Amino acid sequence: MDTGMRPSLLRAYRMTCYEVAGIQVRIGRRSSAMDACLLSYGVHEAVFITAYNPFSRPMPPGWNRRMQARLAQAVRRRPVLVASGHWRRWSEAHLVVFGDVRPARGLARRFRQNAIVIVRRGQPARFLVASALS
Repeated sequence: MDTGMRPSLLRAYRMTCYEVAGIQVRIGRRSSAMDACLLSYGVHEAVFITAYNPFSRPMPPGWNRRMQARLAQAVRRRPVLVASGHWRRWSEAHLVVFGDVRPARGLARRFRQNAIVIVRRGQPARFLVASALS
């Protein structure tokens, strides 16, 4: 699959540790703790999404916080937990939005993100790249 992303950026997505409520999620791995979290919200799936650093271009901290607040406003009617993603010295705030992940595709486009991370009960976490978000 041609993602349009540099191999180093794809590797960074794969190596990132996504965290929510003390639970660590990694691409390609299943998390029984995340499965339990999804079950506690009565859903089968959720998405990690951020508004930080659109198209992986670093933005000033204040700008990132404002965009993240707008993202939080956009998902205010859904169950959401504050989350993060980090690898090496890089870190970004994320939200985990519980329930149907399809609306997150539009949000990712709106907030100019390269990808979202999808978690489904009983399955390994995966990322969906922008070229597949349409």
